[in-house]
Amino acid sequence: MNSISNPLSISRFLHFYDAAAARKGIKLSVGFDFCEYVAITRALPTKKPTYPIFRPDRSPIISGEGYWMIGLDQKNEVVLVEAARLYDLASSNFAEHLQSLKVFYADPAKHAHPQDRCICLAPSARKITGKVVYHGDVWVRPDFRGQGIPKIMTGMVRGISFAMWAPDFVCGLAPRWSRDKDIYLNAHYEPGGSILELVEEDIVDDDWLMWVTGEELRGSIECYNRNGVASVV
Repeated sequence: MNSISNPLSISRFLHFYDAAAARKGIKLSVGFDFCEYVAITRALPTKKPTYPIFRPDRSPIISGEGYWMIGLDQKNEVVLVEAARLYDLASSNFAEHLQSLKVFYADPAKHAHPQDRCICLAPSARKITGKVVYHGDVWVRPDFRGQGIPKIMTGMVRGISFAMWAPDFVCGLAPRWSRDKDIYLNAHYEPGGSILELVEEDIVDDDWLMWVTGEELRGSIECYNRNGVASVV
C-alpha cells in the first residue's frame, strides 16, 4: 500500500481505542527496545515465555521495523503486553516464511533445533505478501480478562501499524478457541496457520491464521471517521 492517509483520521481512530482502555483504568504506551520488552515480559508471573519472534537473541528487529505496547493500571503495574513487527515479503509469502522458520529465527541454520518444524496449511497464507505486519505475544493480566481488552489491543496495533508502515497485510496466529469466543476484532480466519514445534523452546502449537488486508484496514479507519463507530467491547 502506497497511497497516503490523512494522519488526523488515524489519530482519531487510535484515540477511540486509547480512550476505551483509559475507561478501564489502563494507560497505554509504546516502546521500541525489545531487550526492554523481554525484561518486562519475563517478570510477568502468569505469562508464557515470549516466542523467539520478538526476542533479540534469536530474531533481532531493526529499528523502525517493530514495536511493542504495554498497558499499566493506576498503580503502574503491568496489565497487558503485545508486540508487532514488519516483514518484507515482496519476494516470498507468509506460508514460506513460516515453514522456513524465518518468522521465528533470523538465522534458522544457526538457532533452530534439527527437529524444529512449522507446517502451514492455510491456503491464504500464500497470498499474504508484500509488507506484512505480524502481531502477537498477547497477554492480559487475569483480573482484567473477560472485559474485551484484546479487541482494544487489536484496534491499537492495527492503527499504529497502519500509521507506521501502511502494510499490505496485518496477521497473527491464534488458537481456535480465540475465534470461537470472538476474542479479537473480526478478521479473516483459517485453520492450519501454524502447526509448530520448536524443541529447545518447548513450544508445540496448532494455531489458526488470522489476518486483515491493508485495504480493509484503511476502510475501517475511514469508516470510523465517517460514522464515529468502531468495533470494540
